[in-house]
Amino acid sequence: MSELSMNQDERDEFLASVRVAVLAVTRDDGPPLVTPVWYRYSPGGDIEVNIARDSEKARLLTAAGRASLCAQREALPYAYVTIEGPVEIAETTPEAREDIAVRYLGAELGAAYVASTADVDDVIVRLRPERWRTVDYAKLDMSPP
Repeated sequence: MSELSMNQDERDEFLASVRVAVLAVTRDDGPPLVTPVWYRYSPGGDIEVNIARDSEKARLLTAAGRASLCAQREALPYAYVTIEGPVEIAETTPEAREDIAVRYLGAELGAAYVASTADVDDVIVRLRPERWRTVDYAKLDMSPP
C-alpha cells in the first residue's frame, strides 16, 4: 500500500461525502463513455446512480455489465477514489431519486428537482466495488528536510 493510499475507513468517509463523480463504461465503437454523475454510497455497500432508462449510459452499462467510477476532491490537497466492478440495473424508487437529489441540492431544491423530473423514466445502477484505487495528497510529507 502506497503512503498516499487511503485505508478503508478513510475511503468510506471520502465516498460518503458529497462529490460529483465520473462514471466510465466501455463502448464497442470508440472510446469509453465518460459522464459526471450524482451518486450515493453507504460504507460497505454499492455505489448507486440514477440514470434515464433509455439513455446511452443505460444501454452501454447493460451491454458491458461493468463500469468504473472516480470521485475526487478538486481542491488542495487533492484526493481521489476509483472503483471498478460489475453493475446491476434495477427499478428505482421515488425515495432513491429524492435521496440522491437532496444529497446534492439540499432538501428544498432536491425535492423541486425530483418534482420537475417526475416524468423521467429512471433506473438505478448499482456498482459493486471489486477493485479500489485511492490517493490522498494530504498524506504527502511537505515538511522541510
